[in-house]
Amino acid sequence: MDKDVSAGSGITTVAGRLALGITLLAFGLGHTAVIDGVSAADAASIAQYVGGIALFVAGLVALREGDAAGGTAFSVLGALWFTWAVSETASGNGAGLFLLLFALVALSLTLAGGDQLGRGVYGLFFVALLLMAVTEFAGNDGLTKVGGWFAVAAGAVAWYAATAALAHWPTVLPRRAAGRGVTATG
Repeated sequence: MDKDVSAGSGITTVAGRLALGITLLAFGLGHTAVIDGVSAADAASIAQYVGGIALFVAGLVALREGDAAGGTAFSVLGALWFTWAVSETASGNGAGLFLLLFALVALSLTLAGGDQLGRGVYGLFFVALLLMAVTEFAGNDGLTKVGGWFAVAAGAVAWYAATAALAHWPTVLPRRAAGRGVTATG
C-alpha cells in the first residue's frame, strides 16, 4: 500500500465499504417494506455473496496489508453476513440472539475508533440490529421497519465513504476553531 494513503482510504477499504454499503442497503430496504414485494429474504443472496464472501475476502486482504481495523471489521462482518444468508429460519428467540450478537460486534467496531464515517456506519448498524433483536425477542414487528431504516442509513454512509475516497470528496466534518463564531454577552 502506498505510504501516502492513510489507513482506511486504501482500495481494499473502498471495496469493503462498497460491499458493506450494498449489503446494508439491501438488508435495510428489505426490512422497511418500502419497495412493494421486496422483503428481507430477498437480500439473502446479496448478503451471502457481496456481504459474506466479498466482504470476508476484502477483510483478509486488508489484514494482509497490515490494516488490522479494516481487516477485522470486514472479515468478521463477512462471516456474519454469510451465516445470516445461509441460516435456516430460526425461532424468534434464536433470531433475536443472532441479531443481538451481531449488534455487539457492530458496537465493538463503533467503539474501536477509526474515522468518523466508519464509526457512523457501525453505530447506525448497531442501532438497527439492536432494534431488530428486540423485535424478535418481543415477537412484535413494530420496530422492524425502524431498524430497517437505520440499516439503510448505515448503508448510505458506507456507500458515501467509499465513493468519497474514490472521488476525493470530504470525509470528515469540519471543526470550528475554539472561540470562533461564539460571541460573549454580558
